[in-house]
Amino acid sequence: MNVVIVESAAKAKTINKYLGPGYKVIASYGHVRDLPAKNGSVEPDNDFAMHWDVDGKSQKIMREIAEAVKKADIPGGYPRDQG
Repeated sequence: MNVVIVESAAKAKTINKYLGPGYKVIASYGHVRDLPAKNGSVEPDNDFAMHWDVDGKSQKIMREIAEAVKKADIPGGYPRDQG
């Protein structure tokens, strides 16, 4: 199974019709994370490390995406990272 991630549910449904049964098309429903609107979200002195906020709905979607990707086929027969 191949996995395709798109932004909207309508796009996911349409694209899935074209790709067929060998693909799972998942909607992310927009951005799944944001930088908090406060100082300290980005640390320029720490190689521009970023601190992200993920809301509850997005966490559920991210789990669904992660599970689908874990089950996805890997092109070229590369081994899957077991870590």
